[in-house]
Amino acid sequence: MKQVFYRYNPDTDNFERHYPTLKTRLASLGRHIGVGVAIGIGVYAIMYYVFDTPTEQNLKAENSKLKSQYAILEKRLDNSIKVMEDIRNRDDNFYRVMMQMDPLSSKERLSGLENDTKLNDLRYLNDAELVSRMNRSMDLLEHQIYSQSVSFDQLREAAGEQKEKIARIPSVMPINIKDYTMSAGYGFRRDPVYGTAKFHEGLDFAAATGTPVFATADAVVEVAERKDAYGNCIDLNHGYNYVTRYAHLSQILVKPGQHVKRGEMIGKVGSTGKSTGSHLHYEVRFKGEPQNPVNYYFMDLTPQQYIDMIQLAENSGHVMD
Repeated sequence: MKQVFYRYNPDTDNFERHYPTLKTRLASLGRHIGVGVAIGIGVYAIMYYVFDTPTEQNLKAENSKLKSQYAILEKRLDNSIKVMEDIRNRDDNFYRVMMQMDPLSSKERLSGLENDTKLNDLRYLNDAELVSRMNRSMDLLEHQIYSQSVSFDQLREAAGEQKEKIARIPSVMPINIKDYTMSAGYGFRRDPVYGTAKFHEGLDFAAATGTPVFATADAVVEVAERKDAYGNCIDLNHGYNYVTRYAHLSQILVKPGQHVKRGEMIGKVGSTGKSTGSHLHYEVRFKGEPQNPVNYYFMDLTPQQYIDMIQLAENSGHVMD
């Protein structure tokens, strides 16, 4: 509706119709247009920066899901790399030492790759960076697997030249894997009788009395008798500076001086000596020094069983002797 303006005229003492000039009309129109444009820009800015369109919401949801999947995959890759690190440590510190071979250098194992696999906050990485990081982790894992396969080929060749030595190095479980529960691992543990911290020099396998116990390598029986806190005890001398001990037996099936083969039954699980329950206490000694027995099952366990054994040995603290 067109607006009509009136203005009071004192000369005539009447309200007379007022006609605005073109300039005034244009100025008023300009003001209205300016206010409208400002309101429009404000509404657009609020909609753009505060509210997402349905398409943008879907894209953000998909991006968030993608980054979550990247995080899960990268954690799985890191876990695989850690497993390879455990295998590498066992390779360098046991297998190659046993074969009197020098450890593989970092250059040989990684071929110049940097071991940078730590997880960062994925929220601040774009898709290209995520893919790049995953590719680096995959490259690292592939190089480790390849170098480890090369190392195992070298070890197999060396083992073929040292069959007698291999036969005499403890390398299998002293008790069937289905017959025991891991009770205590190697290292400092709480003594069940005296309550003090004490270094546990072997592994405790809780098992039913009478469960078979086996020689872990070819050997000569050095001790087969009751031995103080160890109860009924067998010591096997494998040569090459290796001795294994099997303690708290309910029955001894071998005699001193007897030759035994790997896997041969030598006794039965019991609870003799200083013992709080039926179990086998098993030790491995090299040059008279106790070794962690979990490093000596390479002929008897699958990789997954070996990983499970390490975790059980580290987390089990119920010493039974």
